[in-house]
Amino acid sequence: MTAIPPDLPRHPRASTVRVTGPSGQLPLTVMEYDGTRPFVLLHGGGGAATMAGFAALLADRAHARVLLPTHPGFMGTPRPETLASTRDLARCYVGLFDELDLTDVIVVGNSFGGWLAAEIALLGSPRVGEVVVVDGVGIQVNGHPVTNVRGLAPQELQKLSFHDPSRAPRPPGGAGSGPSPDLAALLAYTGPDMADPTLAGRLGTLAVRAHVIWGESDGIVDTTFGKAFADAMPNASFTVLPGTGHLPQVETPEDLLAALLDLVGVSPRARLAG
Repeated sequence: MTAIPPDLPRHPRASTVRVTGPSGQLPLTVMEYDGTRPFVLLHGGGGAATMAGFAALLADRAHARVLLPTHPGFMGTPRPETLASTRDLARCYVGLFDELDLTDVIVVGNSFGGWLAAEIALLGSPRVGEVVVVDGVGIQVNGHPVTNVRGLAPQELQKLSFHDPSRAPRPPGGAGSGPSPDLAALLAYTGPDMADPTLAGRLGTLAVRAHVIWGESDGIVDTTFGKAFADAMPNASFTVLPGTGHLPQVETPEDLLAALLDLVGVSPRARLAG
């Protein structure tokens, strides 16, 4: 089963939290579902919409407090020019954890969000309990580069991103032409190579529990790349999801949820019969 059930909470609370950025106070847009242990979900280049359905699923099944921020620069939100690297953004999110007084946070990131989750964990905040990288980018693996997707038609991108492209959501109607502001923001954080040659080495110092989850059919970053990501972190687990591409939270959310909750030791809520 991969569809998200219709009885999930659909109306999270939206808020703007001011955190300290490289050039002073920075507003962060956050969608939040109430619950117990906090999960912070970090989206990739597709924006927060790629995580929204999974955020609702996770909040419902795990009784979790789920926060889904929008990275500055995405969806028309402000991004100061001084916020110019993944590490800069990671410091802002640690500031968010401090501002909200979060503890034992499980940070889950997909694609660019996986790189960001790793950078957050590397900052050593005592508020971070575990980190989960889902089909992440950021490291360099000889012979297994990140696929260059710039300039690809939507259909080509879907074939790379999904095991079954028919599961890909339809692009929003009326999308304008020209460079995407989201892509501009993404490249400001990642650089043109979508990688940091120092990241793999720095991951060897990671002190928190780490898990890596990968779609078996990911055409953006293959499973060898994913195994290398896991191997770079001390004692990290590595889980492969069959029948899944680069966006498990969109294509096979139930499978991702089961793997995630098993890895972090959270029991899903029992469903009531009838």
